[in-house]
Amino acid sequence: MTVTDLAIIAGLVFVWGMLSARLERLDMTAPIVFTAAGVLLTHGPLAPLGITPSAELVKVLAEATLALVLFSDASRVGLRQLRADLGLCLRLLGIGLPLSIGLGTLAAFILPGVGNIWLALLVGAALAPTDAALGAAVMVNRAVPARIRRLINVESGLNDGIATPIVLVAIAGASTVEHVGGTGPGRAVAELALGLLTGAAVGGGGGWLVKVGRGRGWVAEGFAGAAVLGLALCCYATSVALHGNGFIAAFTGGLAFTAAGGPQAKLVPFVEESGALLSLLVWLTFGVVAVVPALKALTWQTVVYAMLSLTVIRMLPVSVALARTGLGRLAVVFVGWFGPRGLASVVFGLLALEDLAEPAVQPAVTVIAFTVLLSVLAHGLSADPLAERYGPRLAAPPGEAAVPTTLAEIPERRLIRRAPGTDRPDRP
Repeated sequence: MTVTDLAIIAGLVFVWGMLSARLERLDMTAPIVFTAAGVLLTHGPLAPLGITPSAELVKVLAEATLALVLFSDASRVGLRQLRADLGLCLRLLGIGLPLSIGLGTLAAFILPGVGNIWLALLVGAALAPTDAALGAAVMVNRAVPARIRRLINVESGLNDGIATPIVLVAIAGASTVEHVGGTGPGRAVAELALGLLTGAAVGGGGGWLVKVGRGRGWVAEGFAGAAVLGLALCCYATSVALHGNGFIAAFTGGLAFTAAGGPQAKLVPFVEESGALLSLLVWLTFGVVAVVPALKALTWQTVVYAMLSLTVIRMLPVSVALARTGLGRLAVVFVGWFGPRGLASVVFGLLALEDLAEPAVQPAVTVIAFTVLLSVLAHGLSADPLAERYGPRLAAPPGEAAVPTTLAEIPERRLIRRAPGTDRPDRP
């Protein structure tokens, strides 16, 4: 990356920071803006100023972003606060997510160019995680019952971590089939197990030390957030150094951090803000390296798959998972629709593009990229109108006021909209 590239990127981040509230009131979300900027800087009238990130830079950026996002999402999970909705969350993650991956894999297997089960599994697993940030209007709209918002948020915070090992095993299997020097699925499973143990040890130990240190006054509050950021990166790097999987270590480390250290609501936002900044760069990179090639390779089968992925492949498993829960048909459909494909899917696609032979993996990456692009537009533009129209009609269970959505339950990176006419975040 040249100094000119750095100046352009820094300028884009500054302009977004200055105009973000105004643009978000017009339903112009960060993914829409930065993806469009990436396309314009490489294939539009601004192409002479275009940035050209190296393959190594793209991979490092994708890996660092996913590690921070997995740690911060996992560290936000507090089972005590979610006790009232734990059954619904387990249904979505234990029934809905596997069904989504299975249906997505079966549908991808018949796509042209996706010629083996590993690439089909890559597509199905990469497009199963959801990202509540793309439907931020739903998450901050008080017309939508807090229970529904909390359910969507918790699902999106955990399903990327659950899907990550499946994606990595799929990439390893595809690399073996294509003979590109991958580790193979057996070795990948061993790395996942080592990452699990490493993350639990480092994250749990770090959480306990932070808790003890703050209790005894050893930790300066101005550096406490930086300590947690270092712990998140330490989980990832330690596992990689031991030849384990860093992503699983980061996710497990976040869970262990909260379990051992208790709620650390004031510390985690520092990690989330760092991840949010990197996520802007990932969306920019998505526009630079993935969107135009995906559109050039687009087929009618890809379009059909993307539409099915956002509707049937997502909404049918959700309906099965939430059957006989008393939420009501409209609420189930609402939760099913607001399952946007976002940051995790983009990172999975970028990792596959860098780890596998490009001609072989391009059809799979095309499907992932176009589905995410369609989701960015469809969910970003429909979140506010649908929340306003159908939010008040969703069933709010008795005692809703007794279990409000708290700031500690909702990751900062997911709530980026501003209240109209103010400079204050509009949070539930």
